[in-house]
Amino acid sequence: MPGRTASGTQLKESMLTLAVAKELSRQLRADGYGVVLSRTADTSVLAFELSQIPGGTLTATQVRQDLQARVRCANSSNASALVSIHFNSYQDATAGGTETIYDTARPFAAQNMRLAQSLQSAMVSRLNLTDRGLVTDDELQAPTLSDRAGSYGHLLLLGPPEPGWLDEGTTMPGAMVEPLFLTAPAEAALAASPDGQRRLGAALAAGIEGYLADAPVH
Repeated sequence: MPGRTASGTQLKESMLTLAVAKELSRQLRADGYGVVLSRTADTSVLAFELSQIPGGTLTATQVRQDLQARVRCANSSNASALVSIHFNSYQDATAGGTETIYDTARPFAAQNMRLAQSLQSAMVSRLNLTDRGLVTDDELQAPTLSDRAGSYGHLLLLGPPEPGWLDEGTTMPGAMVEPLFLTAPAEAALAASPDGQRRLGAALAAGIEGYLADAPVH
């Protein structure tokens, strides 16, 4: 569901989350951390040929393949933590707030929760938006791309490997953040402005650094 600012400007989630990810990367690197971004442009991670996406939209299978590529990117970089940045949306423009999602089915479930808690706490305190709390990925009330995705019951970026579906799972703790709703005009304005993107990057950097400060070396 596309978001709009109060002035009516339509917003594209993939562009805005990329801008926040780049700002987050800049701040973390300035603090001495190594950062790997799975994408640096508004593209998929896998390079699909134009003939493979004639309608301009990835199929459910291609989305799954692209998510697997993101997992492999994280694993090959030997990352200590994976953070996936998204923005929420809802048909009611008054819905808003900050939410963080994590998985409890992995061997490092406790670290997943601790990362999610650190991110959520930092975002809520720095963005001053409604605290929607933590949600496990098997409790999400959201439509899935396919029946198979629904039966898997987890987010591909966070969940356990499953033969024939997710060939390789992440090897490090991870969380998915949804700092705001693009369908809430005031929150959309925050995501769309350079100053807002810096605030979002700073909030996420604080959450990640808080987690890493107490985490064992990966």
